[in-house]
Parts: sequence; structure tokens; C-alpha cells
Amino acid sequence: MSQGQSPIILWFRRDLRLSDHPALTAAVETGRPIIPVFILDDLAQHLGAAPKWRLGLGLEEFDQSLRQIGTRLILRRGNALDQLQHLISETGAKSVYWSRAYDPEAIERDTMIKSTLSAQSVQAKSFAGHLLFEPWTVATKAGQPFRVFTPMWRAVQSREVSVPDAAPTRLPAPTQWPASDDLASWKLGTAMNRGLFVVRPYVQPGEKAALDHLDGFLDRVSGYSNDRDRLDRDGTSNLSVYLSLGEIGPRTAWHRVQRAAMTGVSGTEAYLRQLVWREFAYHLMYHTPRLLTGNWKPEWDGFPWNIDPNHPDVVAWQQARTGIPVVDAGLRQMYVTGRMHNRARMIVGSYLTKHLMTHWKIGMDWFADCLIDWDPAANAMGWQWVAGSGPDASPFFRIFNPQTQQERFDPDGAYIRRWIAEGQADASDTALAYFDAVPRSWNIRPDTDYPKPVVALPDGRRRALAAYECRKSQ
Repeated sequence: MSQGQSPIILWFRRDLRLSDHPALTAAVETGRPIIPVFILDDLAQHLGAAPKWRLGLGLEEFDQSLRQIGTRLILRRGNALDQLQHLISETGAKSVYWSRAYDPEAIERDTMIKSTLSAQSVQAKSFAGHLLFEPWTVATKAGQPFRVFTPMWRAVQSREVSVPDAAPTRLPAPTQWPASDDLASWKLGTAMNRGLFVVRPYVQPGEKAALDHLDGFLDRVSGYSNDRDRLDRDGTSNLSVYLSLGEIGPRTAWHRVQRAAMTGVSGTEAYLRQLVWREFAYHLMYHTPRLLTGNWKPEWDGFPWNIDPNHPDVVAWQQARTGIPVVDAGLRQMYVTGRMHNRARMIVGSYLTKHLMTHWKIGMDWFADCLIDWDPAANAMGWQWVAGSGPDASPFFRIFNPQTQQERFDPDGAYIRRWIAEGQADASDTALAYFDAVPRSWNIRPDTDYPKPVVALPDGRRRALAAYECRKSQ
């Protein structure tokens, strides 16, 4: 079979959409049959419980979207190169297309696959799509990667972002389909246990849901600057879970918000900055992969953080029973909905790394298991930012006071009441759902007394500052 007639294997990863998809557009332009494929390889298998379950929902919804345009999603499990080679042998495909990933493990995998397939006379092409700007195209005037966000924002805010392509209405199918796994057999939700049934009503997977969320956000984007930090208001875009799995492309969000800006709607620049903050995280991860595994600033390697994930303070934090209501409310929101308000993430992270003097990586790993909007770059940079060990970080001596944060961003206590049941005569359904979501082994019930603080806030602050001063003097 000549290349002109052979199928193209379109390898989907974290790009489960039809619009704003350069690899898909390029495949369609060839006029050749397209075989959409997702491979559950080691990188996907090692996802945490919540993101792996959410991936399964996304794959199910994406397959339905493909079927509406005359095709389907082929599922394979195992080593990515092996499965691609099997598919090439089974289908006579001469090309494999995919969207680029930027974490070090994915880069290593994809580089090896491209080299191996090319040596076997198979066209292997990767495309942009997960970011607004490829990391190697953004640099300081000295040609170096950015280490601080604001200069990067200034460098790219007026830069042209290509207009996203529309979704195709039909995809050319192959004459014969290769075998596919059954998605249910993968049991991607197993590790969620009973929490799966609690979180499920809060999840609307798929590209259509993502676009609907964007529409809803644009209706209230004028209040974004003032409301995005308010815990008691729906002031954020709620797009993180869709960007994480690529159910919406960043270019789509960028251009839609830009169009709103052109009509004079306020709040748009603040949101565009957040999209570039996401770019900054990927920029850093690509250029300095240690962001994922260790202190970005090596001078923090000797800091006396607790590194025991089973320490009683850590367990109390994980169980959302620190005795600090706004901290516990943030964690309980995560257990019930799979997500956590961004302001709450900062409060929760600061409390763990500073008041409880616990290594940020313990928190990062916990979030990686519990968040349905987990993103490798954003999660790592967020934790290093709040801990003080990362680029453009919040200084270690800037210790969030949870009480002050609550008074400022939840002044009437609505967020606390929504997620903390103990002590309420008529607790909300959302607060009670926490007890259904967490493992039975925690042995926590609604009639359990709310705990006293693990550490008094002034004591935790003094301990953290003393450790910081000691580090400076070394």
C-alpha cells in the first residue's frame, strides 16, 4: 500500500478534542484514512486515582464525539512503541501523528518512538496544540528561558496566537478497523473507590461541556478580577480540568477572551494572564525538568522540612482535620468535587509547607492523586511557588495566615459552611458528602467532634520563620 493510500494513526494523549487540533487538521488535509488511537501506557497507568478516573470519562465522551463524525477511538494497553508497531503492522499505516507533550518522561518516550519509527520508514510527526507558544520559542532578550513571570507576560501578551481550526464534520475511516480494548476492562476508576460516586455529579466531561463552560465564563468575565479570589463566589473559569485533558485548546480560550476584550469587557486581561501563567509553568518544566522532582532553587535542599508522609500532622492535613476551618474546607471541596478553588490551594499549600513545616512534594503528590484537573507543570509550580523553593516564588517569609485569608476571601463564612459539617445544626449536603467520599478506614463520621488545631497559627508561623532565619544564616 502506498503512503498516499495508507491510513494515518492519530495518537491521542492529553488532547481529547476535535477543534483547535493541529495534528488532526494536518491528518485530515492529507485525505487519507485516519485511525484515532489512545494507548494506556506506563505514563497513563501511573496517574493518580482521580486523574486516571477522569481520563476514563474523557475517553468515553471523546469516543462518542468521534462516532458522531463517522469514526471511533481504538484503545490499546501496553508499551506505546510496541502498540504503535502492532497497529502499523495490522493496518498498513505509513504515518503516525500526535500532539506534543512537554514533561521529561513524555519527551523521552516520544523522541525514542519518533527515532525508531523513522528508521523503519514510517513517518512520525509531532505537532503543537497543548500550549499557546512552544517553550523553545519564548526567551529573554539574552536568549535565556524566563525565570520570572511578569517579564514573560510582557514578552508574549501582544504576540500573535494562531486562530484555531474548526472541528471536522467527518473523518475518513479505514476500510478495516484494528481490534480495540473495551474501556470498561481498563477499570480506570478502581482506585477512586466509593469516592467515585460522590465526585461524579460534579464532572461534565468532553469538548462540548468545555465550550459550554467557556461560554458561561464569558458571561461573567467582567467580574473576574474582583471575584476570582473569593472562595464564596463562582468567579473562576472552571476550565482547568478541560485544559488538563485537552478537551479545550488554549488557543480557543485565548481568542474567545480576546474577542470579549475588543468589545470593552473588563476582566479579560486578568484571565489572559492566567493562561500565560499556565504557559510559564510549562516553560519552566520544559527548560528545568527538576521542577517536578526537587527544589527548583537548590539552596533549599537543606531546609528542615518534614519528609515523612505518615507523620500525624500530614495525616491530619490529608484527612482535612487540621482544626483550621478554611484549610479543611479546601481539602474537603477536593474530596467531594475533585477540584479545589485556586485561592484555597494557596492557603492549603502554605499551611502544609510552613505552619506544618512539611515538604511541598508530599502535598504535590497528594494533589496528584486527588485532583481531577491535575496537570504536571501547574501542580509542581504551584507547590514550589507557595513553598518558596521555586521560580518567581512567594518568599518563604510570606506565610499565609489562614484566619486572615478566610476573613478576606470568605467574609460571611459561606465557603466554610458549604464544606464543614461539624458544629452545624443543619449541615449542607455538600458538607455531609465529605464523609461519604473519604475512605472508610479513616473512621470519620458527621457526629465526630471537629478537631482542635494541629498547631496554633502563631506557633506555626514562629517555627517556620525560625527555620527560615536559620537557613539564611548558614
